[in-house]
Amino acid sequence: MPFRNMDSQAQRFGISTVTDSSYVAHSKGESQAAMDDVVINVTDPDTLLAEVRRLRAEIAQLHERVELLDRLAYQDVLIDLPNRRGFMRQLEGAIDRVTRYDDTAAMLFVDIDGLKMINDTFGHQAGDEALIQVAEMLSQGVRKSDCVARLGGDEFGILLERADDQSASDTADRLVSMIASCEFCFQGTCLPLSVAIGIAVIEPNDQADAVMSRADLAMYRQKAAA
Repeated sequence: MPFRNMDSQAQRFGISTVTDSSYVAHSKGESQAAMDDVVINVTDPDTLLAEVRRLRAEIAQLHERVELLDRLAYQDVLIDLPNRRGFMRQLEGAIDRVTRYDDTAAMLFVDIDGLKMINDTFGHQAGDEALIQVAEMLSQGVRKSDCVARLGGDEFGILLERADDQSASDTADRLVSMIASCEFCFQGTCLPLSVAIGIAVIEPNDQADAVMSRADLAMYRQKAAA
């Protein structure tokens, strides 16, 4: 590549190229470029390779930071599960698969009964432990391909892949029975746990908010009928 073209490309990325090694220090001191700009001597291969290694290390660190921030944005702060934002992203993906490939999927909206009583009686530490216990049971009660998420407060969402209304109903009944058979114990006192679950089958061209609303409404109907 002609040097003139290489120099032009370098300037696009904030790199000042010089051919006189004695000018490098002067350029670094006098340059008014941005903080991340680089002054290098293009006649010294060792300098170029060192700069490549440095930039690659910085890029790797930036990728790690992006991945960490992405996890923090989509993960619950208490439980090692997706949060509402993370669940909505999974739900949108399921809607796309149902629409494109005539697949089936359903959402379960799970509400814990009695969490307020646990918080009021034992404090929020006990409430957090109850949430973790329920989350573990929900995760154990579904397939690894399904997605369990904490939507906020005492509410969880479950995305069931390749599930029609009947299989979603069977899963919901099994989870209700599983949690009802367990007790939550804190400092020697045990209390029963129970959940109400609403079901929404995902339709082609559905909207994530609409699926969430249908499942939420179905959950409240279950609570009213109990």
